Amino acid sequence: MLGNLIRYLDSVVARDPAPRSRWEVLLYPGVWALFWHKIAHRLFNARLFFLARAVNHFSRFLTAIDIHPGATIGKNFFIDHGFTVIGETAHIGDNVTIYQCVTLGGSNPTNGVGGKRHPTLEDNVIVGSGAQIIGPVTIGRRARIGASAVVTENVPEGATMIGVKARSTLVKAETYAKEFMPYGTPCKEPCEPVGSQRVDELEEQVAVLREQVEALLAEREAAKPSEPACKGV
Repeated sequence: MLGNLIRYLDSVVARDPAPRSRWEVLLYPGVWALFWHKIAHRLFNARLFFLARAVNHFSRFLTAIDIHPGATIGKNFFIDHGFTVIGETAHIGDNVTIYQCVTLGGSNPTNGVGGKRHPTLEDNVIVGSGAQIIGPVTIGRRARIGASAVVTENVPEGATMIGVKARSTLVKAETYAKEFMPYGTPCKEPCEPVGSQRVDELEEQVAVLREQVEALLAEREAAKPSEPACKGV
């Protein structure tokens, strides 16, 4: 058990440059949330639902992280900071990293049957801060979900998703091959421009078009034949 704990703490240190030692990692709310979830999950599987929920609420009070006792979580799961919500039927693979304010939320089934309502995150997925992954979608291995992205459809293996509604952006092979990408977003990659940068580009294009229109109008006026002067009576 001690060996497993050390390997887990080392996996967190490898993904987070902030801690100076394993002891600091032991104070992380995400580590404690995972610890309490393991207890709640065992109680849930034993059909001790009230006790499982009690442990879940106690953990949420301490860590500001809400992991439903029914969620299935693999090895080396790391929640960096807090305010994360993980639903009952979520399935999380190995070496998954989630940043703050992420929701793995459920869809509302129209047939009245609960079933699989929450996302599946396969191995080595990274979810950036503020991202929302909704419904029984599957996020493929090594996929990256950018900050504040909203994902409602399956994500292929190795894709990087950005925006609302999330769309894929091309990632170079050397970036895909990296073991870890902080915050799940390739900041130096040629992603589609957004925000003020995109507005500036559109304003430049409008200015160029205006100049072209004015030049065409001037040529048209110059090409008109001059009218003869009116003769007096």
